[in-house]
Amino acid sequence: MKQKNYPSCRAHWKPRLITLLALCFFSVALAAQRTVTGQVTDETGTPLIGATILVLETDGGTATDIEGNYSLEVAGEDAVLVFSYLGYASEEQQVGNRSVVDVELQPNGQLLNEVVVVGYGTQRSEAVTGSVASINGEELTNVSATNVTQSLQGRLPGVDISSTSSRPGASAQIRIRGTRSLTASNDPLIVLDGIPFAGSLTDINPNDIKSVDVLKDASATAIYGSRGANGVVLITTRTGFEGQRPRLSYNSFAGVNTIFSKIPLMSGDEFAQLRDDAGIYDADGQDEIRGTNTDWQDLFYRDGLFMNHSLGLAGGTESGSYSFSAGYNTDQAVIPDQGFRRYSLRGSLDQRIGSALRIGFTTNNTYTHSYGNDLSPGNVLFLSPLASPYDSTGAPRRTIRTALDEPFVVTRDVIDRLGERRISENKGIGSYNTLFGELTIPGIEGLSYRLNLGLNVRNNTNGNFTGEGVFATNPTTPSGAGIGNSLLTSYVLENLLNYNRTFAEVHNVSVLGLFSVQEDRFNSSSLGARDIPNEAFQYFNLGQAAGEITVNPNNQDYSVTGLVSYMGRIQYDYNNRYLFSATLRTDGSSRLAEGNKWHTYPALSAGWNIGQEAFMQDLGWLNRLKLRVGWGQTSNQAINPYSTLGSLATRPYNFGSEFSTGYYVNTLPNADLGWEYSVTTNVGADFALLNNRLSGTLEYYVTNTEDILLGVNLPSTAGVGSYTANIGTTKNEGFEFSLNGLIIDNPEGLSWEAGFNVYRNVNTLTSLASGQERDEGNGWFVGYPINVVYDYNRIGLWQEGDPYLDILEPGGNVGQIKVEYTGEYGENGEPVRAIGPDDRKILDLTPDFQGGFNTRFTFRGIDLTAVGVFRNGGTLISTLYGSGGYLNLLSGRQTNVDVDYYTPENTDARYPAPSGARSGDNPEYGSTLSYFDGGYLKFRTITLGYDLTRTLFTSGTFSQFRIYTSVQNPFVLFSPYNDMTGMDPETNSRGDEFQAVASYNRRLLTIGANNPATRVFLLGLNVTF
Repeated sequence: MKQKNYPSCRAHWKPRLITLLALCFFSVALAAQRTVTGQVTDETGTPLIGATILVLETDGGTATDIEGNYSLEVAGEDAVLVFSYLGYASEEQQVGNRSVVDVELQPNGQLLNEVVVVGYGTQRSEAVTGSVASINGEELTNVSATNVTQSLQGRLPGVDISSTSSRPGASAQIRIRGTRSLTASNDPLIVLDGIPFAGSLTDINPNDIKSVDVLKDASATAIYGSRGANGVVLITTRTGFEGQRPRLSYNSFAGVNTIFSKIPLMSGDEFAQLRDDAGIYDADGQDEIRGTNTDWQDLFYRDGLFMNHSLGLAGGTESGSYSFSAGYNTDQAVIPDQGFRRYSLRGSLDQRIGSALRIGFTTNNTYTHSYGNDLSPGNVLFLSPLASPYDSTGAPRRTIRTALDEPFVVTRDVIDRLGERRISENKGIGSYNTLFGELTIPGIEGLSYRLNLGLNVRNNTNGNFTGEGVFATNPTTPSGAGIGNSLLTSYVLENLLNYNRTFAEVHNVSVLGLFSVQEDRFNSSSLGARDIPNEAFQYFNLGQAAGEITVNPNNQDYSVTGLVSYMGRIQYDYNNRYLFSATLRTDGSSRLAEGNKWHTYPALSAGWNIGQEAFMQDLGWLNRLKLRVGWGQTSNQAINPYSTLGSLATRPYNFGSEFSTGYYVNTLPNADLGWEYSVTTNVGADFALLNNRLSGTLEYYVTNTEDILLGVNLPSTAGVGSYTANIGTTKNEGFEFSLNGLIIDNPEGLSWEAGFNVYRNVNTLTSLASGQERDEGNGWFVGYPINVVYDYNRIGLWQEGDPYLDILEPGGNVGQIKVEYTGEYGENGEPVRAIGPDDRKILDLTPDFQGGFNTRFTFRGIDLTAVGVFRNGGTLISTLYGSGGYLNLLSGRQTNVDVDYYTPENTDARYPAPSGARSGDNPEYGSTLSYFDGGYLKFRTITLGYDLTRTLFTSGTFSQFRIYTSVQNPFVLFSPYNDMTGMDPETNSRGDEFQAVASYNRRLLTIGANNPATRVFLLGLNVTF
């Protein structure tokens, strides 16, 4: 048999295999790069013309035709299509192995399906029956801020956020629907990730916040009991999601703080002329020379640099999620050697174990350091512009010798040279932790049990040191130092039983039961000393001081308070149309007297989604209309611990030749001290119009507060200063309106959205338990707001020819303050008496209304955002312009504030003639110069940004790479105070609700010689991988 010769396989297998593989790959490519078609309709099946379909993370996209149909090339099964249409919620669909992808878009889910945090859970906004205002983290980050309150100002109706200081790290004052209590706290409850928060809002990195929800009426806040009497602010931090790929984000901004405007002070020539016009002392002091014009503010202020960095990582697995972040913030004030630093570290874990168990942990940790808190512009307002900071040899002066005084020179250079010879700082460490476990109860569908454990720890150390002769006229004045420490620990244990079930597809039931225990422990101590032997000791080692060591017994504190609570809540809705909620809560407080420790309060609310009724369907322009009504009771026990027991205080005295310390009764006990409680009725409506492009809320509420907790002052004959009692009632009544519009919505072109809110709150003190109609000493008047001023009504200055000057102001002169006379007139038409205390009037400080506005434009990656606030009416108090702003015999030369004062050539002035001993001026009228129209309209921030992922970084590595620039507090559009002074009309001085000063209650915020308002310029970066 003849052997056949076959071709060599080795010579031909490679090219054939390559050809085969190429055909395979080409076939795969053809299979991967294929056409997907489909139709986009609305919820009724009507085709949507011009709906946008984009391929996620690519440049591919198309739009639907007149039949709602589309055709699009995609790269493979992993391709994700994004469907969007004006007024409808966007939807994502993975292609998979489909060649036809039909989509039914629903009306804007932000309006209908937005999840709102309502306390111990969440609800769709469509199902909420209480009064809740919400803002998400993306909206907050439109205002680059180091404190979340700065981002919230003007954004939420009914929430008044007032600046108490421009100092970096300072907290703002938050009032939700007015002031209820006279002396108990009016601050809302802050809840961080479901647990009451014991720290300061400055402890929270704004970049970590996912959302802020504010509960305003009793039907919403009753679930938090007595802690929520003044409203509740729910802060939810960012977390990952199950199945989410790891997402790394970096947010940063840096910039400069500048003075919004200097305090208007007199020039050297103006100050010299003022002295001449006053004629009360020689025009030149020992260090003062006419012709000198020193601007002490220029020598004091600086431009303060700041920066903020935040790094975050979030992601998830098939059964859990995680999130971690770290932040750093440093902020220099415009005042030298003053600033704030914060380091933050946050982490959260959430893990399902099997199908029934879920556990999680969240921790927020911060370290804060504020310094230079002892410095303010008040240090330079008293320095004469006629004096130079340098003597004849060019050496810096230590003090300025004037005809009246010898103040210490305070400039940037002086502060810098002092270095650590003067220290004033606060260091705080806070750790706020939440641990939870949630178990689905087997055998009962919808039933679960959850255990929450919260532990808050906050430690503060305050230290101050002033070296020998620092800030003192005498260079040998002994040094002094002080240190104070405080520790707050708080734990909360909550047991929740939750039942959620839908019956027959239309009956939605949610039942929640709660038992909770909270305990707070606080202790503090302080120590002071003089004549520190070595300045290196600063405020440490005070036991080595050569001088007096002081331990003030009243500054040593220790307290333990507890709160035990039971709560039940039922929520029901029928087919998302008829809504009902009922809450019953009982609190037991250790702060109150035996027999009054427990209080139970109910809350009810109902809602009707009337827009879903059949008879409303013909109104095509109306997409949503929900009516709400709520009623509920809350209580307040925010008084000092042990108020029921009274207190002792110490006082030194001489017993013969011996020096001793004795004890005396400072406050009386009150065995009947009970709850302060409020009853609120709320009526509201939520609406959406024009394909959900226009949405808003309208609300009206009335809150009556009874048995107000009050520290009652006793007459001196009692031998005791005060005691705490339930006394008086108040009423808060108001309306709120908010409107948000999606004016233009074009994802590939120009989009424009805007928001507006306005609210009015009328506060009234309706009664005092004593039966009195007024308490002039405390500034309380039945029928008027809590926050009022009782003072004369200034109507101008006395002019030549004005009648009755000799009768109304015996000994008074032309050019002095003229106030309104309210007394009777005799038969001859003349006043029957001189002006006196009975002519004082009650001055309401409350604005007629206030609110905010915001707008945002986007165009192909460019975004422009502006946020503003406004206030109409009310009275602004500026202590800069009180009696200290001009010269008279009794006040001497106080500040050098530039004022328009009376002269024979300037009779139409605001301020009286500085005629010193000859003035006959009544010093009681000086405070009337501090009152201004409190209205203003101003922009709070303007931001311009651009996302580079549309042009430069298109590879898909970055999902966001946005750069932006922003200016904060850029300008004031309207303000009588700004027109007169050039200054920011917002307050900058903190009120103390438990004391009074001069003719004002300290609860009233003012504009004073505190840190000035700033204008901020910054650059920022948002990057997400």
